[in-house]
Order: sequence, then C-alpha cells, then structure tokens
Amino acid sequence: MMQPRHLVVIGTSAGGIEALRGLVAGLPADFPAAIAIVLHTSPQAPDVLHDILSRSGPLSAVSPRSAARLQAGGIYVAPPDFHLLVEPGRVRVAKGPKENRFRPAIDPLFRSAAQVYGPNAIGVILTGNLDDGSAGLWAVKQLGGVAIVQDPDDAMFPSMPQSALDYVKADHVVPLREIAPLLVRLTAHPGQGAAFRVPDRVEVEVKIANQEDPLRAGVKQLGEPSSFACPECHGVLLQLNEGNRIRFRCHTGHAYSAESLLAEIQEQVEVQLWNAIRAMQEGDLLMRAMAEHVDAEHSLAEATTLRERADELHRQANTLRQMVTSGVAPAHAE
Repeated sequence: MMQPRHLVVIGTSAGGIEALRGLVAGLPADFPAAIAIVLHTSPQAPDVLHDILSRSGPLSAVSPRSAARLQAGGIYVAPPDFHLLVEPGRVRVAKGPKENRFRPAIDPLFRSAAQVYGPNAIGVILTGNLDDGSAGLWAVKQLGGVAIVQDPDDAMFPSMPQSALDYVKADHVVPLREIAPLLVRLTAHPGQGAAFRVPDRVEVEVKIANQEDPLRAGVKQLGEPSSFACPECHGVLLQLNEGNRIRFRCHTGHAYSAESLLAEIQEQVEVQLWNAIRAMQEGDLLMRAMAEHVDAEHSLAEATTLRERADELHRQANTLRQMVTSGVAPAHAE
C-alpha cells in the first residue's frame, strides 16, 4: 500500500455515528488519503465503530491498540478511553489527560495531524455538542491545512460545527452529503512538499496528550495562572489565549475550552445540590424518628421542636429540589 500524501482527521460527537456512516459511504475504494476519526465515547462504550464504518463503505476501518502504520484508504478510529494521535507514518493511541472532559478528544488528534502533515492535513468537524475540535481545527489552519465544517443547519446537533465556525475561518462549510466528494477533490492533487514550522505550543500540547509529564513538556509556558481550579484534579488552571478565544490547561494536563469548563462546573454544582438535598432528607427522617422516640418518653415539647426542625428541613429540601429541577439544563457533549 502506498503512503498517503494527505491525512483527513474527523471529529464528531452527538449524532456522529450516522454522520460518519454517510460520509464514508461516499468515499471511493481508491481514496488516496488516510482518515483518522474521533467520536466522543464513554470509557465503557463498546469498541465497535470501526466495524460499523467498515460495513458502511468500501474502505476498511480499524481501532488501533498501540501503533498502526498509516496507509492510503485506511480509516483509523480512536478506541474508547484513548486519545488517537498522529506520528510520522503512523497513528498511536495514548492515555493522556482528558481534554474538554473527554478521552478520546478531538483536539489532540487535530493538533498532532497539523504537527505532522502541516498543509497536507484536512480537518473536518461534524455534528455534536459543545466545542471540542475548535482549538484543534484552529491548529490545522495555523499550519496551512484545510478546515471543513458541516453546515450547522444540516447537522443533527449544530453546536460543535457552529463553535468551530465561531473559532476558525473555515475553508469549506457544506452539508454532510457534499463532504465526501469535496475530500475526493482536495486529495486528488499531489500535496505540498514545502517545509513548515510547528509552533512550540502545538508541540507541548501534543506531548502532553502523548502521556509526557506536562511540567517536563513545558506546560507552564502555555499561559498565565487563572483564578480557576481544574474540576478534575483541582490544580490551578493556566489561561491560554488563542485567536479570539481562551482555553485552560492545568499542570497535570487536563484541558478545557471555556464552554467545556462551564459545562463541567455546572455538572458538579448539580451533583453538590443533589447531595445537599439528600442530606436534608436524611436529617428530616432522623428528626421525625427521634420525635417518635421522645413521644414514647412523654416529652411533648421536645418532640414538637424536633418535628418543627424536620418540617423546616423538608421545606428547604423541596425549595432546593425545585431550583435544581426547574433550572435550564446545561448543554452536554453527548
């Protein structure tokens, strides 16, 4: 098999399986580029996407377990709970820190593709929620690659494509049905052979995704300490200014866009509120049980006080429950 001149990297989340099936169905058997894909999945998800895609079109898809050689017409799918990264001539999986609350995450794949392929990298963002992939697509563009975004009006979940468009000046914004023919046209030319310079920031972030110690990799040079703590490990988050957006990364490597950080904070707030409701309910039950016991000992005043305290806890728990259940639900990545 010949080595690919181009590399296509695709990122998607909610609605992504159907979108990917449609895309690969439109690619020819002699497609001259390699394709690497990240679909947001949970760590416990079955590793079946490569089988689904192999049955969807003429190209064969694999889920690499360590390193796999890049070949033209090959499709490489990130397995659950592993980042998929590009190295010269191959792809590799790594258990680096989560980015935007996910592993696999789209940004590490796109950055590594930009690092290795430069102007011959083609980044594609499909349907999904939140904004993973926007920073990675920005890196692809920064190193001269091509940015393709599914038209948000055509996407089952438009948030991810719209975020990419807000972050990056895309070269092509097209409906899903036009992406495969577009990729065929873009990969028909020989590709560019000129040398390109990889920014230090991209190098550092790829090293972190590839399991290097973030401090040794140079994480401190990425930005200035912010006022926020990492929701994952509670370390200080560094603020990274990138184009017209800000991102965050902690000393242990976890990375967040502003949107994913807000989503994580909202989720943790909700968890803590439900914990508070549970504690109030337990206090209510305990005080009522104590009141019954005191009643048996003929201490009416003490029993009344306990029931009043239980009633107050019950009212507080109901008020808090109404606040939690009536609020606007935060956006989720899946």
